[in-house]
Amino acid sequence: MTVRELDAAGIHEPVLRAAYARCRELNARHGKTYFLATRLLPVDRRPAVHALYGFARWADDIVDDLDSTATPGERGRALLALEAQLEAGLRRDRATEPVIRALADTARRYGIDRRHFADFLASMRSDLTVGGYASYEELGRYMHGSAAVIGLQMLPVLGTVRPREEAAPHAAALGVAFQLTNFLRDVGEDLDRGRLYLPTELLTAHGVGRERFEWSRRTGTRDARITDVLRAAAAHNRAVYRDALPGIAMLAPVSRPCIRTAFVLYSGILDAIEADGYAVLHRRSVVPRRRRAVVAVDGLVRAVAARAVRRRGGEGPVAEPCASPSSRPRVAPVHEEAV
Repeated sequence: MTVRELDAAGIHEPVLRAAYARCRELNARHGKTYFLATRLLPVDRRPAVHALYGFARWADDIVDDLDSTATPGERGRALLALEAQLEAGLRRDRATEPVIRALADTARRYGIDRRHFADFLASMRSDLTVGGYASYEELGRYMHGSAAVIGLQMLPVLGTVRPREEAAPHAAALGVAFQLTNFLRDVGEDLDRGRLYLPTELLTAHGVGRERFEWSRRTGTRDARITDVLRAAAAHNRAVYRDALPGIAMLAPVSRPCIRTAFVLYSGILDAIEADGYAVLHRRSVVPRRRRAVVAVDGLVRAVAARAVRRRGGEGPVAEPCASPSSRPRVAPVHEEAV
């Protein structure tokens, strides 16, 4: 499938093809939900998504790899080296690292704003020294770089049928929604890294402190107040998904099945967390395999139908690459006006 994707995207230079293949490998190995959704895109758009994911994954691993013995200082220097590679790739097309080579090519092809990558790396750097956030407002500033910009990077690749600036807030909200879900699912692992992405104001409102979370993680003991915090965080997360939802209808029709599938699967993690009794400090909640299969098949049917319409010339105006190289809504099915 890699060869077909690269040929369709017009990527022919051997070194560059190998760079994109490396990114696809990272996506397939680490981003299982994301990779599944990516396969619903037209083949010519997939390499760009792999490149964007590969870069984000590489930076995230520098910061978060629990198996690494690197010190914070060593991780910081690795991020600086990554930033230098990125600068060389974006400005002078001289990157030697395959992931950066593919990312720089994608940024040029789709006219992706370079500031999005700088903002992302700034948030990654903060993870080396910041272990918590006082409020959702403060957390939001961090997530602009760590999550919102991911949605903004994706938007030119996906294409839109409305002005891009109209779709951008929804794309940013979806990136934030996905990350908030990751924060809830991974709250125990993040505590092991010395971080808690639940704002202090939320904990205080439920009469519990960070040390109680650490105690629960360490001892395996449940606490009703912690459950209340997690339930409130999930409700906040669902509200962000609602803000993101209208943006799906603004995307190119051939891209909607991909994003709809990611939307349903990721927001479905919240259902899994609820079904597990908000026990995320002690086990990882996952969407059942059968549910994933049903959503994937539905996405495939929608993708095939959208491509058939496109071949008949019925897709409508779409942004193309640059000329140069209830309080708890059910998340599936997504409202029909959004698909």
